[in-house]
Amino acid sequence: MDPETQKMREVVLVYLDRSGGLQKFVHDCKKYNDSKQSYAVYRFIISINPSDITELDATLGNYILHNPLQAAQIFQSVCFVAIKTLSLIEQLQTEAQISILLKPTHLPPLPSYVLSLSAYPFNYTSPRFYMAEGIAIAMGTVTKYTQGARFLCTEETCPFSEGFRCIRVHCPGATESATVRTDFVCSLCSSPLQEDMKFRVLGDKQIVEMIDAKILNALKGYSIDKSHFRIQAFTLFLRDELANKMTIGNHYRIIGIPACVQNGLQATACIEVTSVQLYKPNGPSFVSDNFKYLLSLTSSSCWRFTAVLANIFASQVVPPGTYNTLKLAILLSLVQTCEKENADYLDLLIMTSDTLVIDRLLNYSLCLLPRGIRHPPSSDIFPSVSKDKHGSASIQACSAVLAKGGICYIGDLSSYKKDKLELLQSVLESRTTTVFIPGKKYGEEADQQVTVPVQTNFWSFVDVESSSKKHIQKENFLIGQMDVSLIPVNLVDGFGLLIYNEFPSCRLSSPVVHHILKKAMNPEAMLYKASQQFTTQDYEEFILFARNLPVELSSEAESLIQGYYLASRRVRRDSIHGSTLSASALKILISLAKAHAKLSLRQTVLEEDAVIAVLLLESSLTLKHGTSALCVAPNPVFPFDLSDENSLQQRDIYLMQCHHQLLKFIAAYSPGIHINTNEE
Repeated sequence: MDPETQKMREVVLVYLDRSGGLQKFVHDCKKYNDSKQSYAVYRFIISINPSDITELDATLGNYILHNPLQAAQIFQSVCFVAIKTLSLIEQLQTEAQISILLKPTHLPPLPSYVLSLSAYPFNYTSPRFYMAEGIAIAMGTVTKYTQGARFLCTEETCPFSEGFRCIRVHCPGATESATVRTDFVCSLCSSPLQEDMKFRVLGDKQIVEMIDAKILNALKGYSIDKSHFRIQAFTLFLRDELANKMTIGNHYRIIGIPACVQNGLQATACIEVTSVQLYKPNGPSFVSDNFKYLLSLTSSSCWRFTAVLANIFASQVVPPGTYNTLKLAILLSLVQTCEKENADYLDLLIMTSDTLVIDRLLNYSLCLLPRGIRHPPSSDIFPSVSKDKHGSASIQACSAVLAKGGICYIGDLSSYKKDKLELLQSVLESRTTTVFIPGKKYGEEADQQVTVPVQTNFWSFVDVESSSKKHIQKENFLIGQMDVSLIPVNLVDGFGLLIYNEFPSCRLSSPVVHHILKKAMNPEAMLYKASQQFTTQDYEEFILFARNLPVELSSEAESLIQGYYLASRRVRRDSIHGSTLSASALKILISLAKAHAKLSLRQTVLEEDAVIAVLLLESSLTLKHGTSALCVAPNPVFPFDLSDENSLQQRDIYLMQCHHQLLKFIAAYSPGIHINTNEE
């Protein structure tokens, strides 16, 4: 035996003993031995820490990292000797029956170990460990593959006609025909080999398509980054314990061995995955100094900071002071984005006749999040099923799934057909969608239904001018009510906020007109001082910081929200349908209040946050159902322009009056709720 190989075997034994791997191996052997059943292949998973094993022996560490298939054979021989010496598995006969899967815990943080899914050329010719990172954009159903099989020589006098001498084991990147087929011949006598079917060992296999995370930049409606890059999806093979370990739409870091799978005349680059880790990038731990200074200047009021934020937001797209209510709603929706299962969602539906300006504003806002997706009309909003390269069913990701933990902007709602709107309504209510997979069509025995979570905020708008031409408007409107009959009522209720922007196109404000003309002549110009002091990057960092703040409802805010909700249910009702306030209104109120606290960089939701939440929701309800006994102004959060400190002071006085009016409303229509009133 080669002295170097013998030395590596000794190091393997020492490493397994020190790392606890030997104890786990003995435990796995006991499971096989207790079953009293003979297998063609006994499969063992061995976890490898490259740093630790390289400290023991650099040669072995290098061998594992760069020749993992050959290194597995060294572990195989050590494990076989251990089994025979310690009598761990009585049924085991030959070393060929042992299948070893090496799983490195990590790889060295060096560029040569990173496999970029967007770089060219893609190095799939080196069968060694690489680390890759990307987003799962398609996922197949779990099917079976052959882990190993026993073959016998058809020549009865040949020694290989019995026992476990001819064992075929799956290797990374190999197809099913490489493990099991009918034209194998005996290496001893060249007679045909025949499989002993009762010893075939099957495992689970799942095919996943992964693509570089740069795809998210390509799917944004507007991007500051103008660089060009190549995007291509690659096939991942998840086997056995890794099947169903990935969720469509999630961002992962994987370790695996690249390979090239031949399928007829086509060759497919793929990666045999050995480990999967969910990747969650850390948000910024700070906000810019300009925001800190602004926060200190406005600390005398709980309303001023967010008012100034909204006033100067997106000054690259619209002039400061315009569309303030809409911009505040956008900021609130942006900070209410996360990937938690029970997240607080905040969807926006905008009624506008200025579709160009609103579209630019929403496109700009998308880029402030890592996952802001503008849905292309030619594709599906929600997951669909298609055949993959191997003929199996594959669930394809879509705009809503790729926008997980972010925003999915679906454009003009009135452009979608009835079935799409019904599906959207169902998703807004349940935050899940179900994909049906017909078994016959995809070669499966039974039909399947797969439920996919949809964890994103939806933005959309309705062009009020074009919609008014498509149908006859109703005549019996209530005070403050808008005609939204083109969109199903339940779908409108599904969106958290219904907003009507301040400037109809027939009388665009002078600042907006001047801004559009100046930007048309010089797109890169900084037209306002606010654009220089609070850059797009500053807002991006601010939102990523604010959305990760943990917030809790104070008892005062909770009482105010509950009091308003109960009072509104009593006030907003008719004799036929009962209360016109949807059951989701309470969730929306809480989400709005929490979002305003986050935007104010506070971790406790105060009564002042609840007041803003109530005013925004009441304004939305007025547009849907008409005014109520609370009787808020058409633009209750920004009743007048914010030009100086005096206007901010006037707004504070106005909001205090609204707070006092709200307390009276609750006392009158929800007397059972106890709220501490402050007459000051």
